[in-house]
Amino acid sequence: MSLLPCSLRLTGATVLRDGTLQNRSVAIEEGRISKGPLPEVDLRGYYILPGIIDLHGDAFERHLAPRPSAPFPIRTALRATAHDAAANGITTAWMAHSWSWEGGFRGPDHCEAFLQAVDDYAPEALTDLRVQIRCETHTVDSGERLLAAIRRHQVDYVVFNNHLDEALHLAACDPEQLGFWARKSGHTPQEHLANIRAAHDQDRDVPRYLCRLSEAFDTLGVTYGSHDDGDGETREMYSMIGAKICEFPTHRSAAALARAVGDPVLMGAPNVVRGGSQSGNIAATDLIRARLCDALVSDYYYPALHQAAFKLVDDGLMDLPTAWEMISKTPADILRLPDRGVIDYGRRADLVVVNQKTRCVEATLSQGRITHLSGEAAQRFLGARECLPIAAE
Repeated sequence: MSLLPCSLRLTGATVLRDGTLQNRSVAIEEGRISKGPLPEVDLRGYYILPGIIDLHGDAFERHLAPRPSAPFPIRTALRATAHDAAANGITTAWMAHSWSWEGGFRGPDHCEAFLQAVDDYAPEALTDLRVQIRCETHTVDSGERLLAAIRRHQVDYVVFNNHLDEALHLAACDPEQLGFWARKSGHTPQEHLANIRAAHDQDRDVPRYLCRLSEAFDTLGVTYGSHDDGDGETREMYSMIGAKICEFPTHRSAAALARAVGDPVLMGAPNVVRGGSQSGNIAATDLIRARLCDALVSDYYYPALHQAAFKLVDDGLMDLPTAWEMISKTPADILRLPDRGVIDYGRRADLVVVNQKTRCVEATLSQGRITHLSGEAAQRFLGARECLPIAAE
């Protein structure tokens, strides 16, 4: 069963188009922004904004395992994730899955199973779900396996992580927390400690390993970057090997170096909404004020993306068109998606309908197909139900 795209014209709304808010209609036909007379839906009192593009999210994990001891089938988790994303205006989303020495839900075995499940689910997916691999730096022994998985599943986005120093610190100073980490990975503390030591034994081979991966990514056309850069020196090292995306820098110096060499900086939208970092790292709004942040991502909470855009407006940091670009046009540019991120003729009809009073997402369309519908907007769309397709063979 597949859902056909709508053919209709959305009228009366305030539309973000050509970088400004305009009072005009938006026509949708065959999954793309179109022209011409079509059945109309009156959306006065609403914004029509480009679909949100999320470059890094791990909210899928709570659908995969609501409790560490209660996992659910991956396909069930993907369906729930797609609905969760759509309800928050997201039309394209990268789910951040680890490739780590930790094993369990973060290990290569689970990552390969997850990638296969995403491929199998794709024919019925309405939200464009993709996978970002978070590659731990100390995985030298599984490098060829990683590249084989990337080729097999056409993965287009990888970031380098290094949690080993944190693990070594816990092993030395906080056995209780290490035991909690071990249980989350499905191991005993002794097994987890053995994995930490095995990863540490690879330390001398890591620089050459990262360079080999970078060369392979360049050949495959994979976009890659690094996660949690702690200083400018670390960001410079990653940038020099081609890992150009600076994701969640923990200190200003890393973001400043990224800006100096033209690397895009990504920060978590929950950080903006909550007013700072839970871990005490630099606040996203501080980087935004300093013009050192290019795009926002959902991190662990999908609703934060549209909430962050409006908070930036309320705080006087930028107007809505500029704030919304941080979750639509700019992410599309970073991941080289020329068919989305803006509302324009011929582009994908990826749209978000937001109630101007409540700022709630009441409708989401992905490639012209309705993926979420609620509130007053639902009544208005259903009033034009003759133009809404139903599932067809």
